[in-house]
Amino acid sequence: MAEPIAPAPDDPRRRIGGVPLRAFAPNAITALALCFGLTGVRFAIGEEWEKALAAIIFAGVLDGMDGRIARLLRAQSRFGAELDSLSDVIAFGVAPAMILFLWSLADAPKFGWTAALALAVGCALRLARFNSRMDADFQPHKSAGFNTGIPAPAGAGLAFVPVYLWLVTGNELFRAWYVVMPWALAVAMLMISAIPTYSWSSIRLRRSWRLFALAGVGLLGAALVTAPWHTLLAVCALYLVLLPFGLTSYKRIRRRG
Repeated sequence: MAEPIAPAPDDPRRRIGGVPLRAFAPNAITALALCFGLTGVRFAIGEEWEKALAAIIFAGVLDGMDGRIARLLRAQSRFGAELDSLSDVIAFGVAPAMILFLWSLADAPKFGWTAALALAVGCALRLARFNSRMDADFQPHKSAGFNTGIPAPAGAGLAFVPVYLWLVTGNELFRAWYVVMPWALAVAMLMISAIPTYSWSSIRLRRSWRLFALAGVGLLGAALVTAPWHTLLAVCALYLVLLPFGLTSYKRIRRRG
């Protein structure tokens, strides 16, 4: 009897619900990130603020993994890109907006919910802009290795800066709606802005610095475990400091053609 012929990589028999089998792992990670984002809202409803933030942060870790695993497996697909965008809107737009509203903005006499909506809408608009330019022939920021505006996970991390400060100091001033509201609006504006920001592809490490970089990553992981809110505050401060440097670097690269 003749041996059965193995299905080709793109054969429908190798697909699960229309998704290629090799794309199952990265798409499952994306779905898991979405679930952690919504779980953050669940913790916020129970006023478990540290767990709520941890859920969003873990969603960000998963979001950083899915694309790289998809490229490693050569499993990039339009389905995966759309699922990733939907997951990002929920995990880094809707969920942080809900957490900030439940934590502080609900106390605002007016426009508290509006400020929370601005954060979610800013994230959605940023991702819609990204998707609309996905097939464009000319993307000046991307071709130079930069993002346009701050990415959705970075926006969620920055939006929680008042919460980090509150957890570190215990000062109720950082929970006041008149502090949180302008900060949330500023982060929303940064997400939809056209500011070029550093991406992973724009980072170039000299060979002599790579071991130091690996050691730094290990130390960062240890710091996140032992003092997470202090560490996240430091990371957010560094990210904000790098924004003008990213703009300067982009202009220099563009001048070189």
